[in-house]
Amino acid sequence: MTYSTVGAAPSLSDRLTEAILGIIREADLGPGDAIPSARELAKRFDITTPTIREALRKLEATGAVEFRHGSGTYVGPTINNVVLANPHRPPITKESVLQLIGARLLIEPAVAAQAAAVRAGVAGTRSLERLEAAVTNALTPPGGPAFALNFHVELAAASGNPVVEELIGSLLKVRLREQQQIRQLYDNRKRDYEEHRAIFEAVQAGDAAAAEQLTRAHLDHIRLAVEAAEFLELP
Repeated sequence: MTYSTVGAAPSLSDRLTEAILGIIREADLGPGDAIPSARELAKRFDITTPTIREALRKLEATGAVEFRHGSGTYVGPTINNVVLANPHRPPITKESVLQLIGARLLIEPAVAAQAAAVRAGVAGTRSLERLEAAVTNALTPPGGPAFALNFHVELAAASGNPVVEELIGSLLKVRLREQQQIRQLYDNRKRDYEEHRAIFEAVQAGDAAAAEQLTRAHLDHIRLAVEAAEFLELP
């Protein structure tokens, strides 16, 4: 297949990203599966390797693919998500961090209430076990190692609605830099842990009203801390 740069948008790079995504879909590849190398893709599309790498970098910026040094290119964690990061988005501001918290305040308290309402059953038991395991992640200091389970994503998973889980997971990935700011500005690990624990216990008890109220209070505490803090420029 040979691409021409003649014509209107979409650009050559955009068409290549779509073609690479098409290869992933046609091969039924999922997160963690290897995809053809840039050299192999360049040969398949009859185009230069640097051009293919540019398209792969665009996909990497959204999390659809990921590079592993010395190993190759793999399908990324957001390949099936409908909400993806914009690789060209402007720098974050304190206002954008507060907007993220505001969006979460609109969504997550209701998610917590739903999680409490559907806690029963085998699937619910597994979700509760993962949610409890995620509670201790609040004790991880800012800049510490990445953890496998995110409390707020696991809370969404416990709601029993995979679309809600994907929505919260996508939102936190798309707004990763804002999340990093939140963890820097709201550096009260003990309080964070205790509030996560209280939310978990309300969900476990099936107390939807308490789960909703505790989640709202938790996010409000974060919002107030961010409002009062000096904005930090992250590297």
